[in-house]
Amino acid sequence: MDDDTATGTGRGARPGRRARPRRAGKAAALLTASVALSLAAACTTERAPADDGRATARQPSPSGTAPRPAVGPPLAVKIDNVRAARPHTGVNAADIVYVEQVEGGLSRLMAVYVTKLPKSVGPVRSARESDLELLRQFDRPVLAFSGAQSKLLPLIDKAPLRAVTPEKNADVFYRAPSRPAPYNLYLRPGLLLPSAPGQAALTTGFRFGAAPSGGTPETSRTVRYPAASFTFTWSESRGRWLVSMDGRPTVTTDAGRAAPATVVVQHVKVRASAFRDFLGNTTPYTETVGSGKAEVLRDGRSYDAAWQRPNATDGTRLTTRDGRPVALAAGQVWVVFVEAR
Repeated sequence: MDDDTATGTGRGARPGRRARPRRAGKAAALLTASVALSLAAACTTERAPADDGRATARQPSPSGTAPRPAVGPPLAVKIDNVRAARPHTGVNAADIVYVEQVEGGLSRLMAVYVTKLPKSVGPVRSARESDLELLRQFDRPVLAFSGAQSKLLPLIDKAPLRAVTPEKNADVFYRAPSRPAPYNLYLRPGLLLPSAPGQAALTTGFRFGAAPSGGTPETSRTVRYPAASFTFTWSESRGRWLVSMDGRPTVTTDAGRAAPATVVVQHVKVRASAFRDFLGNTTPYTETVGSGKAEVLRDGRSYDAAWQRPNATDGTRLTTRDGRPVALAAGQVWVVFVEAR
């Protein structure tokens, strides 16, 4: 399915009629200017933000409180994950890394950035239909990708996000001469956004804090797709889960080993979408709205959990079996979507 490819003028006094004192004239002028300024301020306050993805919708505030400050959009980047696309660049700077299944049982990553922007991210690859549902939890996010199946593009154009592609935004992408196409397309986030929007833009529904009680000791967890695998090995010395893909350590070009603080294995429904790739393979659709089982890996332990996301505009809530919230460890989170059995 890759195509990667007006000021008024004063009048003089009429004959036979006493002219108005200058003081009154000045007062009228001041009043007029004051009204004009008030109207201008009101217009500025109520003007809707430009629909370019750089400003988020104004949030309603309770009566008698100041409006919430505007939060910039998060940046989501689709990253190729076949063997030839590795090693990746910029992945370790992401706040959330989503792993999804694509055609042929392979995998693809979506890296989401809110607290910092790396110099470069890639290799960038194409979008999928289920990305649109996953991204609805954010407020007008920026989605950078290399392209999409032609019938999917109208859906992306209608989605509440800012789509960034080489065709529309060539100045923020570049091709690395040291790598073969199509694994050589990279994004420069600093040319796309003025700064990282900050933690408030991470509306995933996840909570961060102390570990829940219970859990079982865990040193390694492997998740398998038909043609890809991910292993997360606990490192006591680093306090992180070291990532391996397809049996090999996952090392980035710019920040060493991929090592999230928390891994969420989310069991979801995976169905066929309405789209196919150029080889005729049906694209899997990963349903991230609904509920199901999950496993939370943090601090060298595994916690059985449940996930709920009632609507696409909601974040995902992780709870224990008795309904208590499951907090994640501070730091990067990997969410691996695996088909529920």
